[in-house]
Formats: sequence, C-alpha cells, structure tokens
Amino acid sequence: LHRLLEQYLSVKEITSNDLGNRLHLAVAYRKRGLTAAFERSRNALEKAMDEQPLRDAFFYHTHYQLTWEKYHTATAQNPAVELPLKDLASSIDLFYLSSRLRLICFALAQQSVYHADMPDFMASKIVALAEADHWAAEPTVAVFLHCYRMLKNLEEEVHFQRFKQLLQQVNPLFKLDEMRELNTFAINYCIRRLNDGRGSYLQELLDLYKSGLASGHLIVNGVLSRFTYHNIVGAGLRSGDLDWVNFFIHEYKNALERSYRESSFSFSLARLEFARHRYDAVLELLQKANYRDPLINLAAKTLLLKTWYELGEHDLLHAHLDAMRNYIHRKRVIGYHRTNYLNIVRFTDKLLRLNWNNKKEVESLKNELAKEEVLTEKEWLLGQVG
Repeated sequence: LHRLLEQYLSVKEITSNDLGNRLHLAVAYRKRGLTAAFERSRNALEKAMDEQPLRDAFFYHTHYQLTWEKYHTATAQNPAVELPLKDLASSIDLFYLSSRLRLICFALAQQSVYHADMPDFMASKIVALAEADHWAAEPTVAVFLHCYRMLKNLEEEVHFQRFKQLLQQVNPLFKLDEMRELNTFAINYCIRRLNDGRGSYLQELLDLYKSGLASGHLIVNGVLSRFTYHNIVGAGLRSGDLDWVNFFIHEYKNALERSYRESSFSFSLARLEFARHRYDAVLELLQKANYRDPLINLAAKTLLLKTWYELGEHDLLHAHLDAMRNYIHRKRVIGYHRTNYLNIVRFTDKLLRLNWNNKKEVESLKNELAKEEVLTEKEWLLGQVG
C-alpha cells in the first residue's frame, strides 16, 4: 500500500506539469510509430507553448525536446531531412545559461551568509557568454545576469535598480517559486545594504515585502514563514509606519503555521506596543505566549529586558539578565546568535552599573558599543547612553 501511495504521489507530480505531460504523450506516440497521433499531440503542444506566458528554463528545455522529437519523426519518413540545429542550439543554450546563472546567484548569496570561499571556475566564462548581445536581451537570461551583477557588486546600486525593474517585467514569464527566489535575492540584498549602514534601503526593503505579499511570492502553499513575518514587522517598525505594521500583524496572522501562530502574533504585537511606549501592554503580551523556538524566545527576552529598563525596574532587570544568561548557556545557542545575545546581556549589565557622573566612563562605554560588530540592539543601547 505504501509503494502504491508513493507511486500515486510520483505520477501526480509528473502530471501536474501540463507541458511536460503533453510532451511525454507525444514521445509515447512517436515511439509506437503512431505518426498521426504524434503530429496531433505535437501541434497541440506547440500551440499551448506559444499561448502560455512562461518563458523560463523549463520552457526552453521542453522546446528543445519537442524539436528533437519532431526531427526524429521527420527522418523516419525522409532520412534526408536537415537537422534544425539553430532551433536546438538556441533552446538548449537558453536553458543552460539561465539555469547556470541561477546557480551562480545562489552561490554568491550563500557566500555572503557563510563567508566561505566557493570557487566556480566556469562562472566568469558563463557570465561572459551571457553578456553577449544576443543572450543578454533574452529576459530569462537578463534577469539572472543582473541578479549576478547586483550580488557581485554591492556598491554599484545601478545593478539593483535594473534588477528591480526586470522583476516587474519577467513576473509573467516565471513560475511562482522562481519569482519567490528572485524576490528573495533582492530582499537579502537590501538587508545587507541596511546592515552596512545604508538607511535608504529600508524603504526599498519594505516595498519588496509589500509587493511580495500582494503577488503571493512570499506565501508558500498558503503559509507565510514566521521568520519572514518577524522580518517584515521589524522593517515596518524601523520605518515608523506603525499603522501599517498593525494592519500587517493582524492581516497575515492566519497565514502563519498553526503551531507558531499565537506566539508569533503576540510577540509581534508586543514589539508594536513597545514602539508605541505602551510598556504595560508589552508585559501582558509577553506573559501570554509560550515561545518554543529558542531564537524567538531570546528575542522576546530581549524585548522584556528593554521594557524593564524603560520602566526603571532595575531589580527585576538584574534578575532577568541572570536568567537570560543561564538560558543562553543551557540552550547552547550557537555562533552569531550566542555571541549577540551574550553581548546584549553584557552591555545592559554595564549600562545598569554605569556611573553617570563619570564622563570618561560614559564615553568609554559609548565607544565600546560603537565598535562592537555583533550586537543587534546597538542602536537602542547607544540611545540609552546618549
């Protein structure tokens, strides 16, 4: 029964692609020598391909395969038929270039996150080939080519602007999952620029998030990732558009995974109330939720830390810092997150013990905060030092 269920899922997946399904049918007719049935299927498939809007890598691969099938059938009737080299080469080149550029973009994106050396000895040659006038004019190549330039040359903003324009143009030409990838490349670029201190990219980031929500590119099988949800709330709060943040939090609550829905919703509302300086509401919301995800739990503990400080509850805050430090060690939070949250605890503790009458000590803490690279709450902490 399990094997039958797996076979059903496999067939269901294969037949879900209409063009691929029609191509397999045409191949089956050709292999059985049913020339009339093949021609009927081939003509119908060619018409369907011309009429549908997609012009992604799969489209050109399907066009390549169909051209081969057409040639094989023709040679069976007339061995002297000339091989359609131009059509075959054009289709396979577009398929290869767009697919290969897509991988190069993924490699660059991963390299920026993991800071690893990921050499691709063919990358420069592939990019050079794609930059030829004939290929660079093709949307399926151009969008990945400009994505590559954007990721490769962070400081040259013209590449981001051109890529953003192309995203609008190619939207009908790509499947939803591919458009999601392309939008994610642009979003991550904006986040990197913001992390580099380029505040002008905050509005660019919000615009990408809003268009991604409107088009459905950020929704996967009806679900909005809780991480994307939190990132959008963070960007909105940073922009100061609190009314829109409130709308977003409520509007997309039910799009969250059910197991994380209430905790993500209450935490996001708590962040909004903190921005509104409604600290009692923050405490009430944070006490309601059960944050099973360690990173969300730490983010909630950080928000509670800031709330206790704003309320002047220093005794409660001292106890909270000890509990938070123990939680980080107990949960063995790794890498960047461990360093970041331990730094938050350390600097908040220093802030509480600071002798405000000693200008040298205050200035020393301010300089230490400014130099710390791994500290997500740097802006808030610097704001308290003055």
